[in-house]
Amino acid sequence: MVIEQRNSLKGEISVPGDKSISHRAVMFGALAKGVTEIEGFLMGEDCLSTIDCFRKMQVAIELLPNNKVKVHGNGLYGLKPSSALLNTGKAGTTLRLLLGALVGQPFNSKITRDDMVLKKPVGKVITPLKQMGANINGKDNANFCPLLITPSKLKGIAYTVELNETHIKSPVLIAGLYADGETTVTEAVKSRDHTELMLNYFGADIKVNGLSTTSRKTENLYAQQVKIPGDISIASYFITAGLIVPNSDIIIRNVGINPTRTGILDVYKSMGAKIEISNERVVSNERVADIRVTTSELNSAQISGEMIPRLIDEIPVIAVAACMAQGTTTFSGLKGFKIKDFGRVKNLVTELSKMGASIRETEDGMTIEGGKGLRGTVIETYNDHAIAMSMSIAGLAADGETMIRKAQSVDIAFPDFFSTLNKL
Repeated sequence: MVIEQRNSLKGEISVPGDKSISHRAVMFGALAKGVTEIEGFLMGEDCLSTIDCFRKMQVAIELLPNNKVKVHGNGLYGLKPSSALLNTGKAGTTLRLLLGALVGQPFNSKITRDDMVLKKPVGKVITPLKQMGANINGKDNANFCPLLITPSKLKGIAYTVELNETHIKSPVLIAGLYADGETTVTEAVKSRDHTELMLNYFGADIKVNGLSTTSRKTENLYAQQVKIPGDISIASYFITAGLIVPNSDIIIRNVGINPTRTGILDVYKSMGAKIEISNERVVSNERVADIRVTTSELNSAQISGEMIPRLIDEIPVIAVAACMAQGTTTFSGLKGFKIKDFGRVKNLVTELSKMGASIRETEDGMTIEGGKGLRGTVIETYNDHAIAMSMSIAGLAADGETMIRKAQSVDIAFPDFFSTLNKL
């Protein structure tokens, strides 16, 4: 894919449904009694893996036109054993959420993931589930897939998660729906709360008290109408484009602005970004709004600590904006997060350096000296959609042409990414 420098981006767009919420809408619809109708579902590979797994457990799920899905729920205790291996594909969210539900079932389940991610450990999720009494067996004390889950009697626990372990919260809360007593997860900082909001929307009894969230055994969940807002992680690429490309004015309609996800907006506003939020409302228990961005003179920022979980997925594209900002931007506290430990920061530094950025990786993050401009070159994506999309945005503001190799990696997140860019 060739990206040419642009001197203006203007128009109104919408972005696909939020990925995190799409996963949960299907899952909780499957575990609910009745028919759940979902609008704005993200028809991406990861979310389709969630559908596939529940279909194998005899949940009828219809894929309808215009990103609508109808889930004929079996109820919290109505799943059926799968005769086939449950494969969560590349979707870590599917794997984690499914583990929380499977440990409460009265039948055996075997679950695996795509060969590309088989070497990624899952032990941090397994540990609290085992403390609840779950029977989970697999390689290296169930640290790697495939995993065998056998029936057990679950009991509630109190569990504390570290700053970089926020992905543990949801599976434990879901398992708590099947456990005797109370299950409480206490976090170091407030992380994404889509699970809590949607479970309560479906009739569960989830209580939040500061940084502690408590789940209780539930008789059943009940089907709902779910309208999924646009994914702010996808919107972030267009927000960034609108800020760094000259003479730009972009409106993105119906974007989720859940406060646990809007770290990028807070950071950009601190950098001097012109961002307007309008038409705020609550839909299916989630906050939604329209976002308008116009070209802005950006200054540097210091990004660390409690801010990281609120913008972890947006760090690559924020780095692009930092290259165009005046001053030195630092990212710290990334050690222990997947973005650092699995090499995404290293790859990002490599590719932005090729474009002329003054950027270096540090022990726990990276440092960017901005305001020096970028130049077009040939970019490797490492089959990483975040790198492909971020570097495409960089290409819009870079001198000359930017060639994005293996650009099809964007399909896992937003197959219409490039066609949407072309509309602006």
